[in-house]
Formats: sequence, structure tokens, C-alpha cells
Amino acid sequence: MSQPHLVPTFAVISGAQVQHALQDREKQIVDLVEATYHLHAAGESVNPPSYFLRFPDRPTARIIALPASIGGPAPVDGIKWISSFPDNVQAGIPRASAVLILNDHDTGYPFACLESSIISATRTAASAALAADHLTRSRLRPTRIGFIGTGLIARYIHTFLTALGWSFEETGVHDLSVDSAAGFRDHVRQSDAAGQVTVHESAEAVIRSSDLVVFATIAGEPHIGDPAWFDHNPLVLHVSLRDLAPEIILASANIVDDVDHCLKADTSPHLAEQLTGNRDFLHGTLADVMTGRVTPPTDRPLVFSPFGLGVLDLAVGTYVYKETARSGHLHVIEDFFHDLSRHG
Repeated sequence: MSQPHLVPTFAVISGAQVQHALQDREKQIVDLVEATYHLHAAGESVNPPSYFLRFPDRPTARIIALPASIGGPAPVDGIKWISSFPDNVQAGIPRASAVLILNDHDTGYPFACLESSIISATRTAASAALAADHLTRSRLRPTRIGFIGTGLIARYIHTFLTALGWSFEETGVHDLSVDSAAGFRDHVRQSDAAGQVTVHESAEAVIRSSDLVVFATIAGEPHIGDPAWFDHNPLVLHVSLRDLAPEIILASANIVDDVDHCLKADTSPHLAEQLTGNRDFLHGTLADVMTGRVTPPTDRPLVFSPFGLGVLDLAVGTYVYKETARSGHLHVIEDFFHDLSRHG
């Protein structure tokens, strides 16, 4: 006879608590993201397509639902609900806001709600830093980095790279917002690993002067169209997914985090698939590279396009939950689940 399940408690974890749990833990989070990619590649996860909620009266805005489930030794289910409202920036507040719900594996009851913009930025940056490490093992390690788009995600990627031991002789910066570019420049200059920091007036100047290019924009369609800008074969962390014209994708070696997820929603790789009618331009996934099944060529640009998997949010969110509980600062909402008698 099976044992009865207990209804779990329900906790709310604030952004301040999330940040505290993740502070100075970059190496641990990169290791966690790597382990989660391996679980996903082994089929020990469920990661359905993301759902995009769009609005006719607010065409630039969207809210995305990312449901997911992780198996392995500590199974958990859940969903991230993340909004992107670019007009927020002009109003002086961040573009993105998010919550993450964690569900108990045995009962399905939600047991935590976490502020998740920090979790989302953290898992994105950890994924980018992990890719930068593995994708440069068969080519010269970059000494010049360029950031196109200088918001929260760019800041987190810079933090993760430097925490993992990266240093650069030159750092290039470009953003359509002069104020944002200047703010990011000043932030980067505080790091001993940045080298000479230059704000460029054009994306072309950043790309041509960088061995490692980070795209972290809010672009909804390609705005970089000339493959010649990449003739020096840089590594491109195409985090924002929609910056590059299909011609650039087709002229590059391409690594993604998940093939089916990345080739949707008019990402640059998706546009390349629509143009060619095939997926032959993809060389494999980051997990393929990590396990040695794929070694990307070095005679062309190398583009990493991560769609951003919900399982990564679950992994980082669960880490935050456990750290907060361990510290004794878990804020439990008493009687959150109330009418629990089936027949009253």
C-alpha cells in the first residue's frame, strides 16, 4: 500500500533573497547548468515548446511561458512566466520581469514562487559562459570581446566570464542607447579583466574588432546582414537569437542548445531553415560539443544560438530554494492551500 503524500508548504522567495543565494556562486551555477544540459541530452527532462502571449495593442511586448520538468536524482517540475516590455526602459524600469513556480514531483502541488528575472539572467549568462569555454577549446582563446546590446543580460554575461577567469585586452561596446552604452562601459571598467574599453558608434566596428562577440539585444528581426563583417571567424554568442541575417548563419558553423526549440519563433536559425528548407547548417548542440561528439570547424565564424531552456530555470531556481531553506530564511505562506478535504 502506497504511503499518503503530504501537501507541501508554499514559500515566496524575493529577488533580494535570490540575489543573495546566487552571489559569488558563478562557478557552481555554471557546473549546475552543464549538468542540466547533460540530463536534457540524456532524455531525463521534459521541455515543451515555449508559449508566446502577444498583444495586438502592444506589438513590441510579449509574455512567455516556459514549462519544464527535470528528472535525475532531484526531480522537479515547474514553469517560468517572463514578460518582455521594451518600452519599460524609457520609463526607467527594466524591460523584463518574471516569476518561477516550482512544483512538487510527487503531488504536483506548487511549493515555491520565486522572483525570476535574476534567475533568468543568471542561467542565460551561465549558459553563455559555458559555451564560450567549450567552443574555444579547439580554437585560439579570444582576447578581444565585443558587446552589442548593453542591458542586464550583457552585464551578467560579463560577470560570469570574468568570474570564470576570462580576461581581455580590449572590450568593445555598442548600443542604440548612448546612455546604456556609457553605463555599461563604466561598469566594465571596474573590472581588471576588461582591458581597454571602447564605445563604438556601429555594430560593424564592434564585430570587426572582436574575437568574441556577444549579442544581447531586444531585436525582433535581423539587423546584421553582411557576412564579410565576420571574415576573421569570431566566436559569436548569439544570445538574443534574432540579430543575424540567414546569410550569416549559413556562412558559419552553428551550435544550439536544443535543435527543435531554437528553430522556432523566427529566430535567425529558424529563418535560415525557412530559406534553405533544411537544417544542414547546424553542426550540433552544446551537449554534443561537451561530450566530444562534435568538434566545430575553425575555418569560419562559430555561432552559438541558445533558445534558453526552461529546465535551466528549474535547476537554478531549485538551487536558490534549497540555499534559502538551508539558511533558515524561507518565507512560508501559512495556509496557502486551504480547502483540502475532498468531501468538506
